[in-house]
Amino acid sequence: MSLKAFISGIEYYLPQEVLDNDRLAAELGNWTGPKIEEKTGIRQRHLASAQQCSSDLAFEAATKLFRSGACRPEEIDFLLFCTQSPDYFLPTTACLLQHRLKLPTTCGALDFNLGCSGFVYGLGLAKGLIESGQAGKVLLLTAETYSKFIHPQDRSTRTLFGDAAAATLVAAVAADQDYIGPFVYGTDGSGAANLIVPTGGLRQPCVPGSAPATDPSGNLPTLNVLSMNGPEIFQFTLQAVPQAVAHLLQRADQPVSAIDRFVFHQANGYMLEHLRKHLKLPSDKFSICLAHCGNTVSSTIPIALCEDAAAGAIKDGDRVMLVGFGVGYSWGATLLRWHQPARRTA
Repeated sequence: MSLKAFISGIEYYLPQEVLDNDRLAAELGNWTGPKIEEKTGIRQRHLASAQQCSSDLAFEAATKLFRSGACRPEEIDFLLFCTQSPDYFLPTTACLLQHRLKLPTTCGALDFNLGCSGFVYGLGLAKGLIESGQAGKVLLLTAETYSKFIHPQDRSTRTLFGDAAAATLVAAVAADQDYIGPFVYGTDGSGAANLIVPTGGLRQPCVPGSAPATDPSGNLPTLNVLSMNGPEIFQFTLQAVPQAVAHLLQRADQPVSAIDRFVFHQANGYMLEHLRKHLKLPSDKFSICLAHCGNTVSSTIPIALCEDAAAGAIKDGDRVMLVGFGVGYSWGATLLRWHQPARRTA
């Protein structure tokens, strides 16, 4: 037997403010709450306050994880923080979280900037740290506050995205089988402009009073806010996701019938249902978990895993396929062998 990485616990946090469809329809005009849900599969989304940053959401999620009895802060060997809305350019937000969470100073900590594929990439990093002997317990945090990037009248993004954080403990166990993996990854930076906040970095600093650009429809100023070309994102997804699924099954030497649960990035209800039908996946094995929180970017998969496990849709020993895809373009997929450890008192 050798040391293998497995998911030992997941918790998530949603900020207090709720933006439901009725309020959103009233603010956008020419929409109704039921129409928004019909098009997106989302009834409400949670928004960070003006004072809340991604690190604040991540702190709350991690605190819930520690309180669950999954582990104690002093046991963490490495902190991975996935976000595209860091507190600062520097220092690394993971370093701030290490101090705030009272993790050991012997703990490694780093940020990585990925969106909807970030959880799968984070699991790959955590598995590498554990199975190479560099860490015994890795705290993988995902958090975003996309609401701070969104134009208040952009119905294409405001109806979809919500703020959230998730905390996942990846730990070592002596075993003969893998609990995480294999992995497939993909990147196509030619699609970068189709989901982007153009300003704010060093390539194009945010300058007050600068002339605004427009979104692909020409309707909204988007120089300083999130711009999304929905049709192009949809076409990318239809091409990349089926290929990733096929590649992963081939690498694992498994038929699709061997998979007990499919947990894809929760982009929107329409896209998920289209992918499910295209891949001919049974609806009772396919996770749809976004009505109460929207598209939370890198936290959608851990939130869905947490909800599915609590509902009994994922059981000990189940084979679970995870597929993340989106901004970058970036995508990744992996398989889990679900392992539910005994909990101790926190």
